[in-house]
Amino acid sequence: MSTRVFLFTFESDFPKFEKQKRVQANGAKQKRVDLINPQAAAKIQPELMPGESVHWADTPNPKIIFHSDDWTAIPLTVMWTGFFVFWEAGALGYWGKESRHGAPDVFMALWGIPFLVVGNYMVWGRFFVDAWLKRRTFYAVTNRRVLVLQEGWKKKTSTTFLESIPTIEREGTETGTLWFGPKYPVIAGRGRKTRDLSRFSVGDVPVFADIENVESVYRLIMDIRTKAGKTSTQSILSYPSH
Repeated sequence: MSTRVFLFTFESDFPKFEKQKRVQANGAKQKRVDLINPQAAAKIQPELMPGESVHWADTPNPKIIFHSDDWTAIPLTVMWTGFFVFWEAGALGYWGKESRHGAPDVFMALWGIPFLVVGNYMVWGRFFVDAWLKRRTFYAVTNRRVLVLQEGWKKKTSTTFLESIPTIEREGTETGTLWFGPKYPVIAGRGRKTRDLSRFSVGDVPVFADIENVESVYRLIMDIRTKAGKTSTQSILSYPSH
């Protein structure tokens, strides 16, 4: 069984769509991927190299708010923020002994403000920032690379050639996330590498966060890598000898 798809290609500085067929691997039934989001494709197009074609392009699902990391992050940040709320209340004389007599401790009140701001950002502010970044983040899979383009506070890109991806970490089956490299922990010991709590922080490891049909996109990438590997092998074997 096969599905009909569209490819977005770069040629002479002008993109075009080509209608092609993709045969399902081993005859297995796979859920069809909505391959091309026109908005994402238009944003990605200037980043393409000559001869590069887009097999899939999309944006994050704006309806997804929470992730697996939040099971740990939310309780910790609530406790952090709660502690500094009481800290500020005590320093300003609204809590404890200082509420009965004496002037507020201005120094301690000022010292606690940055921690209170950070706590509020971690509890609820970061979700608004992520929602803002989602509308400005675009993903693509080409015949050569995976690309992340973000037009947030400033333009950022993260890309990796398919053959250079060391590992692909997957989370979810319908809507989920793909890490094209190690999924480092958010919190780790000294000397260990960590990642940002936000999945929309563009870094060294490209991440497709909150994408639809994540399993199908994963299979598509694996198919392209497999076909590219076979093509390279055939080219080496057929290289003329002198």
